[in-house]
Amino acid sequence: MYMKKLLFGALMLSFMSACTSDNISNQNEEPDNLTAVPVGSALQRGCASEEVRKIALQKSSELRQKYSELESNTEKFENDLKLGKVLSDGTVEIPVVVNVLYRTSTENISDSRIAEQIAVLNADYGGTNSDASKIPTAFQGIKAGDVKVRFRLANTVRKSTTKTSWSTNDAMKKASSGGIDATSPSNYLNIWVIGNMGQTLGYATFPESSGLWNDGVVIAAPYFGKTGASSPFNQGRTATHEVGHYLNLRHIWGDANCGNDLVSDTPTQTSANYGKPTYPLYNTCSGVQRSVMFMNYMDYVDDAAMFMFSAGQKTRMQSVVASSGARSGLRIY
Repeated sequence: MYMKKLLFGALMLSFMSACTSDNISNQNEEPDNLTAVPVGSALQRGCASEEVRKIALQKSSELRQKYSELESNTEKFENDLKLGKVLSDGTVEIPVVVNVLYRTSTENISDSRIAEQIAVLNADYGGTNSDASKIPTAFQGIKAGDVKVRFRLANTVRKSTTKTSWSTNDAMKKASSGGIDATSPSNYLNIWVIGNMGQTLGYATFPESSGLWNDGVVIAAPYFGKTGASSPFNQGRTATHEVGHYLNLRHIWGDANCGNDLVSDTPTQTSANYGKPTYPLYNTCSGVQRSVMFMNYMDYVDDAAMFMFSAGQKTRMQSVVASSGARSGLRIY
């Protein structure tokens, strides 16, 4: 097992430290901004999620308290699971409301494409995705398999708009600013599918925002679902990645050189990976060289190159949907 432990207090200090990234200039932006960055003639996935999250935590003592409680509860859940104090109570099914804001017929994605995206989420989180067979032998013993989280479409809300572009200021989440108000965010995973966000693929809130008016996931229409989506992000994995954040997963490299994603079984790596790497891909951290898990859904590789969660990530997600978790209100009994 790859052990990666940092003191919780040190992480809290890092969140509260000054945000100096050149990628973040507007402190009114909201959590997790996943962008496609042009490199030559290709697009690469990029994400400012943790930097934007730092800003949100800096601005709100209430969010900082919720974050602290979230991580304490997650650690307790993990320890209780190791001690056999947590028993599996079956698969959790999360109801999903898809809010479609469209200006053109192309942006008004079809019901079949929405169903397709829900199917991708269920396959990826259920471990039944066809490309799971590509998981390297070295990671077979720590793959999550079935995360025991499922998704069921509860409703689709559509609204025509004259807006030609959107940003990450959450305007799409408020009817008063031309968007669609969230449906009971404590009880439903709200996904907003919108038109043009420039190079932005999508963004998500983390569990400390559970139940707030802006809680949920935003995805640009070109990267939602599979049929008609834009390559190389046309396998529905933008939603898989963003829902991972929504369920309290950090980027696999911990948003720092050889950083900490708070998951013990994901190999420490120097930074994000892009495109379609070839296994093994070696990184050296703390004097140890090993191949990284670039095929993890929480890295930045193309959709076709990501196809697994780890067992540690599964535990982390289960902790937030458990009966005592931050997202327990999503559970369908």
